[in-house]
Amino acid sequence: MRRCSCDYRYLLLVAAVPFIYIQMRLFATQSEYADRLNDAIEAENQCTRQTRLLIDQISMQQGRLLSLEEEKKRQDLECSQLRALVQDLQRKGVEKLVGDVQAPVAAVVVMACNRADYLDRTIKSILTYQSPVASQYPLFISQDGPDPKVKSTALSYDHLTYMQHLDYEPVHTERPGEMIAYYKIARHYKWALDQLFYKHKFSRVIILEDDMEIAPDFFDFFEAGAALMDRDKSIMAISSWNDNGQKQFVHDPYVLYRSDFFPGLGWMLTRSTWDELSPKWPKAYWDDWLRLQENHKGRQFIRPEVCRTYNFGEHGSSMGQFFKQYLEPIKLNDVQVDWKSMDLSYLEEDKYVEHFADLVKKATHIQGSNAVLKASNINGDVRILYRDQPNFEEIASQFGIFEEWKDGVPRGAYKGVVVFRYQTQKRVFLVGPDSLGQLGIR
Repeated sequence: MRRCSCDYRYLLLVAAVPFIYIQMRLFATQSEYADRLNDAIEAENQCTRQTRLLIDQISMQQGRLLSLEEEKKRQDLECSQLRALVQDLQRKGVEKLVGDVQAPVAAVVVMACNRADYLDRTIKSILTYQSPVASQYPLFISQDGPDPKVKSTALSYDHLTYMQHLDYEPVHTERPGEMIAYYKIARHYKWALDQLFYKHKFSRVIILEDDMEIAPDFFDFFEAGAALMDRDKSIMAISSWNDNGQKQFVHDPYVLYRSDFFPGLGWMLTRSTWDELSPKWPKAYWDDWLRLQENHKGRQFIRPEVCRTYNFGEHGSSMGQFFKQYLEPIKLNDVQVDWKSMDLSYLEEDKYVEHFADLVKKATHIQGSNAVLKASNINGDVRILYRDQPNFEEIASQFGIFEEWKDGVPRGAYKGVVVFRYQTQKRVFLVGPDSLGQLGIR
């Protein structure tokens, strides 16, 4: 009996162990669920608080929006009242009470070095026509080097800004016998244009040299050119110069041309073009460098028939090269052309080919030797075909125009065609072997 009782207790003990284990697991599970429930309740409370906060913020924003709408209505009302006031003042002849500062059309920079007398003559010519439009064309003198007379000449004028480029770095020419001056000029141009475009933030710059006089309509001409450049990105620069602008070869001051040859000598470019040119600017001969296809990339230049600048510098870096034959006889325009009333849309790329082709097509074709004599005996425009560069040079020398080519392009040419006046009004077109095809003339 005692043994049976012992076995019974043992069995109870064995049965109690799983029971206790199960109870502990149940308690642990209940505790875990209770913790999760508490977390869920806390999360719900947090979400509720955030929702209420968001609702409060939305309410505040709605209040602000309503306030802003009211403010806008008030400002619109004030603006309409101000517009009415301005219109009323304009009707009474008061166009502006407070004038906004008009953005300049272009900065004008004169590149100078060591010719004080030339510079003085140039400044006087510019100020004659620049003074009424000074705010649109701020004038800068950029001197290369320390010449004291040039500096004092520039500083003797109040209505301009003086800049000085002092470069003491030695110049190493690339070929024996080259003039150092051409390397210094290229350095000066890059420095001056970087200053004007990047330091002074001008959108356009007109570059002149210290031996130039300008025409009465010089600034109106460039203002019209600026508008044309804005519309037509195939125009790389506007030039006031015609290489064949000698008195005997020009007639009409109202006529402008497109050209594949960079003329220089009084020209305007934009900051976007300078952004492209500045990083690769050449060490020397910058003007011939601009005439290379790899740099102008097929873009063209606008030039006048009658020059808007006159180059009087017989003495300088070029040592008077071609001065007597080509520069001294240049005709400086003396007509005040109203460029603002002129329709220059014919110069836009898509229209100009047809416009120019029509002029060439109407000209009487002559061939053979004695081109000058044959042209003299024909009334109206004439066109003369040349076979190649030597043949062009031969014909050009007969008439007395520039014979020079650069990178396969004659001076002043458009699609291989060089045009100039002869016997006052008659146009002579010297037409290249591929020109008619490029112009679509069959």
